[in-house]
Amino acid sequence: MPTDIDFPGFDGYLGTRASLMLDTVFLAMFVVILIMGWSIYQVRYRRRYALHKRTQLTLATVLLIAVVAFEIEMRVYGWEDRAAGELGGSASSTVWFALYVHLVFAITSAVLWPVVIYRALRRFPKPPAPGEHSRSHNFWARLAALDMLLTAITGWVFYVLAFL
Repeated sequence: MPTDIDFPGFDGYLGTRASLMLDTVFLAMFVVILIMGWSIYQVRYRRRYALHKRTQLTLATVLLIAVVAFEIEMRVYGWEDRAAGELGGSASSTVWFALYVHLVFAITSAVLWPVVIYRALRRFPKPPAPGEHSRSHNFWARLAALDMLLTAITGWVFYVLAFL
């Protein structure tokens, strides 16, 4: 959906009104969810604990960098003009509702995932292997993974409603 409006910031590459970082995060979440699922498969069915640890730490680092870059772009250039389709415009109430639902999951993920990682780093042996912390880790890690999945899904819904 090309537009003739010269929005502030860098235009995205997916052919919508979204910015560069909105497009990047939109696509990155597909990759994050796929890699997260693959990592969970590796630890659960293949017992590749060290690979799971490295993968989760890498995902967390990459996601932290992407979210910081995304937040900087949102703070500097905003998003609402692009969502409204006009400079000085306002996003619809449906878009705002979708954003608020997304933020519930995004914020809880931003708290829960680092806590799960921190506790795993502190409580699992080196090299990583099942132990006393396994039961707790399984519960909280599943909750964090579900939260991350819901963050992605609600983010995609927000993106579609706001920028297509």
